[in-house]
Amino acid sequence: MTDNKITWMYGRISSTRPAADGIAQITIETEQSHRAEPGSHIDVRIPDGTTRSYSVVSGSADGRAVTIGVRLSPTSNGGSTFMHDLAPGDDVNVTAPLQNFPLRVGARRYVLLAGGIGITAIAAMAAVLRRVGADYRLVYVGRRRSAMAFLPELVALHGDRIDVAVDDEGSGLDVTSLIAALGTGTELYMCGPIRLMDAVRRCWLDHDLPVTDLRYETFGNSGWFDAQEFVVSIPKLDLTTTVSPGDSLLAALEKAGADMMFDCRKGECGLCQVKVVASDGTIDHRDVFLSEKQKSADDTMCCCVSRVVSGGRRASVTLEIP
Repeated sequence: MTDNKITWMYGRISSTRPAADGIAQITIETEQSHRAEPGSHIDVRIPDGTTRSYSVVSGSADGRAVTIGVRLSPTSNGGSTFMHDLAPGDDVNVTAPLQNFPLRVGARRYVLLAGGIGITAIAAMAAVLRRVGADYRLVYVGRRRSAMAFLPELVALHGDRIDVAVDDEGSGLDVTSLIAALGTGTELYMCGPIRLMDAVRRCWLDHDLPVTDLRYETFGNSGWFDAQEFVVSIPKLDLTTTVSPGDSLLAALEKAGADMMFDCRKGECGLCQVKVVASDGTIDHRDVFLSEKQKSADDTMCCCVSRVVSGGRRASVTLEIP
């Protein structure tokens, strides 16, 4: 993760349009000029005072506007609903572009892998690699074409350098074949659901490829199970609270008064790890920080994204926090 100086400023919505089923393309003009590098994101303050992060799909040449893509979450607790309700002329409080997912120009070959809304973090990278004449392939994975944002524009721009894998067309991604075909010196950048990220990471390690050549940004809201309500207890704090399907464990603990440590809120940094003392459900590990061995042990979890589920009843978990 790179160091970022957070600069808040006012922005104004200049345009909105559907980018795909349930996905809005939103362009924000800003009062200050800040260049948006490939892989960067902005934070937006929503009415309840919290913030949401959105990848920059593209930035204007003068640095005075950014375009983002926002998926309307069925379990939204304010963020995506607020963003989808914005209209041209509305004002928002945003940060200058922040960078946690930089593109390194100069590799022998690139594969860019986007799953679903993860294309918002990958699109600008693909545009830069095309512009500098790099050897690259863009792999775009989705459940159905109508839900794949910016697909027609990307196909027109990248031509035979884009591979489109669509689940409901029977052309879903074969992760093993993708990784096995990579040559020495290939850097893979990926962004998308945790399930896809986990599959690629495991396959990457199985093929003994350099760990430094695999770079990723995740969307930690997609796990192995549907989100369910569960109860969390921290005996040392005399704290018990309920985590709703639309809330994270970290957010629920903060609301209940626990002083939590965290940084990325995306399951990448590991700072929010908590010790699992007991659980009567299954821990749905949605992070990419813990190893497979650590996840199998179920004695720790990253509370910013991971959850507890149980079939037919409300699960509970008892934790210790640092």
